[in-house]
Amino acid sequence: MTPILYSFRRCPYAMRARLAVSVADVEVELREIVLRDKAPAFLEASPSGTAPCLDDYGEVTDESLDIMTWALRQNDPDGWLNMPEAGYGLIDEADGPFKKALDQTKYHTRYPDLDPEESRARAMVFLTGLEAQLARGFLYGPKPTLADMAILPFVRQFAFINKARFDADAGPNLTGWLEAFLQSDLFSSIMPKLPKWTEGDAPTIFKGTIAAPGD
Repeated sequence: MTPILYSFRRCPYAMRARLAVSVADVEVELREIVLRDKAPAFLEASPSGTAPCLDDYGEVTDESLDIMTWALRQNDPDGWLNMPEAGYGLIDEADGPFKKALDQTKYHTRYPDLDPEESRARAMVFLTGLEAQLARGFLYGPKPTLADMAILPFVRQFAFINKARFDADAGPNLTGWLEAFLQSDLFSSIMPKLPKWTEGDAPTIFKGTIAAPGD
């Protein structure tokens, strides 16, 4: 048996889980879910009904950061876990106030009492604060850590609300950090387009890349 990772391609939480699984070269069965039509097996596995969800021989993990550390504790070839304790605080800030401002900007029709420009400004305060920290290329030096890869999928989501405006407003270190991520082989490896998984489908094995049937 192979651990099962229920995922949703465009979800930034699912992206960061796949990033860690890919870099760790851990083998999982990747099952693409559709949020408006969730497979019964997925709902049985996931306590929250959200992606990502890892079913590791009956032990279920449905927090994306926990899935990242699950993979990296098995194999961390690039040293993503070698970051200062402050990195976890930065992830918390990104997952909390920044993600809230991101959602209020991107999905502003859901928040009719809020000004999307004010929400966008709050998100940019967080991102602008990273500019000096990214002077060496990544958040904690010349190599990426867990913090970079946990936060970048959400920066991508925010940037593509209006990419031209983001590029105009963001500093060069921030834009360079995001562009390097978007152009990386690692990002390409975690973005295959898969059909919705249904019961009885042949397993899609993911280990850094999608394995061809029979591999």
